[in-house]
Amino acid sequence: MGIIINIDVMLAKRKMSVTELSERVGITKANMSILKNGKAKAIRIQTLERICEALDCQPGDLLEYQPDDDQEEK
Repeated sequence: MGIIINIDVMLAKRKMSVTELSERVGITKANMSILKNGKAKAIRIQTLERICEALDCQPGDLLEYQPDDDQEEK
């Protein structure tokens, strides 16, 4: 699995839309959706910082590590 992005969970907790978050962070709605859906290959620290500020949360609230099944067997 790797890194799980929980932006959708924090959006629900804060009762905020993807559109509102993208406007507060200063990135396009399309790019925010890519992040939210876990399709992004990278995220800039500055963007993560702005998301945390907008959602009043810590990076650990947004990012979660889950090892791949084949890594657990090693």
